[in-house]
Amino acid sequence: MPEVIVIGAGVVGISTALAIQRRGYHVTVLDRAGVAAEASAGNAGALAFADIEPLATPGILRQAPKWLLDPLGPLSVSPGYAPRLAPWLWRFWRASRPARHRAGTAAQAVLMGLSRAAFERQVADVGGQGFLRPEGQLQLYEGARQFRASLPGWELRRTHGVVFRLLESPEEIAALQPGIHPRFTHAGFTPGWINFTDPKLWVEHLALRFTERGGRIERAKVASITPAARIMVEAGAPYAADHVVLAGGAWSRGLAASLGDSVPLETERGYNTTLPAGAFDLRMQLTFGGHGFVVTRIGDGLRVGGAVELAGLKYPPNYARADALLKKAKAFLPRLNTEGGARWMGFRPSMPDSLPVIGPARADARVIHAFGHGHLGLTQAAGTAEIVADLVSGRAPTIDLSPYRATRF
Repeated sequence: MPEVIVIGAGVVGISTALAIQRRGYHVTVLDRAGVAAEASAGNAGALAFADIEPLATPGILRQAPKWLLDPLGPLSVSPGYAPRLAPWLWRFWRASRPARHRAGTAAQAVLMGLSRAAFERQVADVGGQGFLRPEGQLQLYEGARQFRASLPGWELRRTHGVVFRLLESPEEIAALQPGIHPRFTHAGFTPGWINFTDPKLWVEHLALRFTERGGRIERAKVASITPAARIMVEAGAPYAADHVVLAGGAWSRGLAASLGDSVPLETERGYNTTLPAGAFDLRMQLTFGGHGFVVTRIGDGLRVGGAVELAGLKYPPNYARADALLKKAKAFLPRLNTEGGARWMGFRPSMPDSLPVIGPARADARVIHAFGHGHLGLTQAAGTAEIVADLVSGRAPTIDLSPYRATRF
């Protein structure tokens, strides 16, 4: 039986391992920390199929100086890390130019379409309806000016088939979600939006199905990958396989470089606080886009999180960012009880154009990249998994992979 090794036990890695396993391969997953131990554990739990617009929108850098001057704002850069970040920011600016933005949106929409269908197939295969909350989402705006500025983005969603309804008064908003401060006068409601009850439990469920079917999951810190599809680990003998899948999230950049692929992958550090049951009567995900955070239900509790801190993998957490988000949430949801919360920080693998890296490595087509999904890993995991399973088994993927190739920069 052909042997495949998947590096990474987050939602993308485990989903990919399952998809390859279904094609008749023996699959081993290696991870430095274990199943759902990083970004897959503490994210907002959203299946954001409606989120097709890249972060690099035309004119976004005009807002960046205001954000960057606020160390607790929606976007911050650690001063000591800024010189390393300059090449990434240059590519981010280039991705925000109108033609590239349109192309990026189209590529994101195609991947979202595949991922939605693939997710339905995944749930049918492994079970899991009980993990889903199909409650919708409210994107909230403070005043008519902010709302009008959002309308091109909503029209873009309409063009790509996203169903939504625009709300133009606090009363309309309150009819769907009571308890929001009336400073939020407008909103966009996406009824097809789905959240997981708990993203960590979902990935653990996938991992259980994978191991029940004969898959292996091992703890190992991978040091490099050779063009011969051999994996060097920091302790122990090397692994060999017929194919290797690199799905290591924020830790993928150095491993891709060991194969000759210089990928501009950066680390978005996201923060959140998970509050206990009874904190607020939340009926759907609330997205405060102008402030860079969301409020979602997780289990019986509630999670307040988001924002972007660009500071790499080594700087210590700045939990004042989580506290700032919680303070804002209290102002926006006056009935919110902020007591008893647990803070968390995780690493999102972020590409300048918001598109993941999917496809063969430059040095050896037996090694396949599957990383860089940013805040959309949970959403795009099943679609990415089917693409990688096609590549491993020699089938032509159902979508054009050129927008996601490692060499696009």
